[in-house]
Amino acid sequence: MAVWNIKNVSIKGISGSIPDNIVKNADLNLFTSEESKLLIKSVGIAERPVATDKICASDLCFSAAEQLLKDLSWNKDSINSLIFESVTRDYRTPPTSCILQHRLNLSENTFTLDIPMGCCGFMYGMVVAGNLMQSGTVKRTLLLVGDTASRMGSSQDKSRVPLFGDAGVAIALEYNENANPMIIELNTDGSGYKALITPHGEFREPATPDSFIYHDFGKGIIRRPIDALIDGMEVFGFAISKPSKSIKNFFQVYNIDKDNDIDYFLIHQANKSIIKRLVKKLDLPIEKVPMDIEQYGNTGGASVPFLIVARLREQAMTKPLTLLASSFGLGLTWGTMLFKTEPMVISKLIKVK
Repeated sequence: MAVWNIKNVSIKGISGSIPDNIVKNADLNLFTSEESKLLIKSVGIAERPVATDKICASDLCFSAAEQLLKDLSWNKDSINSLIFESVTRDYRTPPTSCILQHRLNLSENTFTLDIPMGCCGFMYGMVVAGNLMQSGTVKRTLLLVGDTASRMGSSQDKSRVPLFGDAGVAIALEYNENANPMIIELNTDGSGYKALITPHGEFREPATPDSFIYHDFGKGIIRRPIDALIDGMEVFGFAISKPSKSIKNFFQVYNIDKDNDIDYFLIHQANKSIIKRLVKKLDLPIEKVPMDIEQYGNTGGASVPFLIVARLREQAMTKPLTLLASSFGLGLTWGTMLFKTEPMVISKLIKVK
């Protein structure tokens, strides 16, 4: 367990973007009509924004960042650092953050960094940005978090296709000595790395002609070694056990009354069954657990901040909020974050063609 108490950093605004291409799970030819109904009922995902082959995560984050900077009226030369969190970068090299610095026309003095941490990406990005900023050396940071996870897997893999939506978010951070502290705990169990993995394509297992040959694993799972895979049972067991222990620890250590001290619990939108199990295990007030999974699916590292854009925009713009977030995914990693926000700019959702 690693815990950070980040001071002097305020979230000034958040924006989000999605591809202008919505796929309904009921229309997927992978499933019968009855299978589709059961799937939508169990995982809670009716439709998802899905990127075409021409849209990258960086495109979604770029559009979100441009809109947020406009809405905040921030001078681009005032931004000192840009962090891009994604597992679907533009190229193996160079870092996509460098490309985004150029596309956004930021100063050459901008510090840039790529972070590939998947569904916990927002929290990892906040830890890195917060530690860069809390001394006052860095005054303003753009944290960009996004994935086009739908493009990572096989189009014939029933276990994966209906789950992922594509999205990007931009979070504007500013040095502020009067800011409420953010408490972030992150954990890792690398022994479970094979539960969420893309086996071929990097240096441990370079791509070969065999990497592009489809294999039938039964039960409607047909994929290539170059495709991302999910060990559903292992991931489900991990997701309902480790995060709940971390949240309970937060309740105890920080003396949190879950019914009165927290305005909203932002749980990573993996699937409805996992969210409902966590709500039940933690006895959370369901009215304080917003969900957007039915409309957007699992948006990876963007999931937590995207919830604010999609479901809490009015509240976040008009009043202070105390939020407790939980993320879990690749690695295997999981984290909990307690933070307070003042009224901030939340841009209208952008659709990218």
